[in-house]
Amino acid sequence: MESAIQNTILETYAKLNDVFSSFTKEEINIVPFAESWTGAQTVQHIILACSGLPQLFAGKTEKTTREPDENCKKLDGIFLDFNTKYQSPENIKPAAVEYDKNTLLASIKKIQTDLFEAAETYDLTLTCLDAKIPGFENFTIYEWLHFAIIHTQRHTHQLQTIYETLQKKLN
Repeated sequence: MESAIQNTILETYAKLNDVFSSFTKEEINIVPFAESWTGAQTVQHIILACSGLPQLFAGKTEKTTREPDENCKKLDGIFLDFNTKYQSPENIKPAAVEYDKNTLLASIKKIQTDLFEAAETYDLTLTCLDAKIPGFENFTIYEWLHFAIIHTQRHTHQLQTIYETLQKKLN
């Protein structure tokens, strides 16, 4: 039986896939407006931020001494505030290069599969000790999965805006 978080993973990445699939292979690499990433760069940013989480879950962990979802509301407040613009950390900033649509779509699918399987495989209440997000304590596996979901939802919203802007410009 699928858990609620697994359903949310499937829904979140299906929506990302749908929005990104709306772009033509040329449109993904067009900058829609000043200070914006292309659609492809936005997707590449999600890939950089969310790939490899299962390897983190397989790393050093410990039993959690707090609610396993304690940081989720704070994450929601940050990432679902679409009016506030944040600077991406350098290590997950997408390169300004031409991207291939099918390669990006395959990477999105792999992340969806990896996160879905991780939600089934790991004890979501364990705290991961090998990585941290600045401004937060160490996350539980559940919070890392929530981060991947909420971060992806934020950028799917951004991707939709990029798509709509391009459609107005090109048509």
